[in-house]
Amino acid sequence: MDVHEYQAKELLASFGVAVPKGAIAFSPDQAVYAATELGGSFWAVKAQIHAGARGKAGGIKLCRTYNEVRDASKELLGKRLVTHQTGPEGKPVQRVYVETADPFDRELYLGYVLDRKAERVRVIASQRGGMDIEEIAAQEPAALIQIVVEPAVGLQQFQAREIAFQLGLNIKQVSAAVKTIMNAYRAFRDCDGTMLEINPLVVTKDDRVLALDAKMSFDDNALFRRPGIADMHDPSQGDPREAQAAEHSLSYIGLDGEIGCIVNGAGLAMATMDMIKHAGGAPANFLDVGGGASPERVATAFRLVLSDRNVKAVLVNIFAGINRCDWVAEGVIKAAREVQIDVPLVVRLAGTNVEAGQKILAESGLDLITADTLTEAARKAVDACDAAKTDAAKNDAAKNDASKN
Repeated sequence: MDVHEYQAKELLASFGVAVPKGAIAFSPDQAVYAATELGGSFWAVKAQIHAGARGKAGGIKLCRTYNEVRDASKELLGKRLVTHQTGPEGKPVQRVYVETADPFDRELYLGYVLDRKAERVRVIASQRGGMDIEEIAAQEPAALIQIVVEPAVGLQQFQAREIAFQLGLNIKQVSAAVKTIMNAYRAFRDCDGTMLEINPLVVTKDDRVLALDAKMSFDDNALFRRPGIADMHDPSQGDPREAQAAEHSLSYIGLDGEIGCIVNGAGLAMATMDMIKHAGGAPANFLDVGGGASPERVATAFRLVLSDRNVKAVLVNIFAGINRCDWVAEGVIKAAREVQIDVPLVVRLAGTNVEAGQKILAESGLDLITADTLTEAARKAVDACDAAKTDAAKNDAAKNDASKN
């Protein structure tokens, strides 16, 4: 789960990390009021979205007057901000963060990531702050400072000092940087973080070290013990279908393909997507209906998949162990009668009560394409998708000819 910059900074500040003064605003008037309360004569108005590279996309405005703060907020609020991390659809800006823009001398990079291969927390730092870490790694990999934390003892003071000195800081700045590095690690560890990025970490003219920007991601599986962090979730920043799926305890991830997938079990879902690719198609989604795929859950899954207008065919692939094929078959029929399915539907059932499930489908009177194996199901789904696209192209051509005549 991701959070907004201002939420990440609130968490970091609660662990003793120094951050600039700032306030959240949901309207231009609130933004101006925030600037007056913060004081000073130079502010940054920042669009709050779950993506980086906001500055390059015009999502951060530097303002010297209250009118500029108002105008910047008007421009950003309600806009869909597009960065190279959001994709072409962008993300909606529903709030802005007004922050004092203190002058600084240097920009540094500091990040923490859960390295799953090493099964350790990896600390990454660089003197080249303000850049994407991918750019730093590609252009000058030697500029990266990396330390792997031993979980039995955690990040040690001497490691933080080593990072600070390699960042080229003076003695006074090293003391502040060590405090920041250690406290940021505590925030990452104690909140079940999977990623924390402070970019840039700035050094001010009076030798303070401030987190000028912050991004944090958290382990979804640990949110049950972090209710305060779970409450920070902003549904507007994600795919609405994923939010709807979560309400029904379904695992859904939207993709860019044209074949919708309804599968039980994450491993089988991955295998199904692989087989679709192997057959020459592209999956439109990952959807795991889980072990208890009742008729209601299957019908809900159909609604989610068919809400994607790019879907040209649907593949249902169920291997029933705890689940039952006759239940799934009933769910398919229920969905077909409740939801308008105007694309080809391929169904492959295997496992518990498979004969009963196949009989229910055969006697349903529905226009279904059945398959006995995953390979066969994937091939039939790709063929059905291609045929549907061909028919759509012919219909469009016929309409164009009719309009010309």
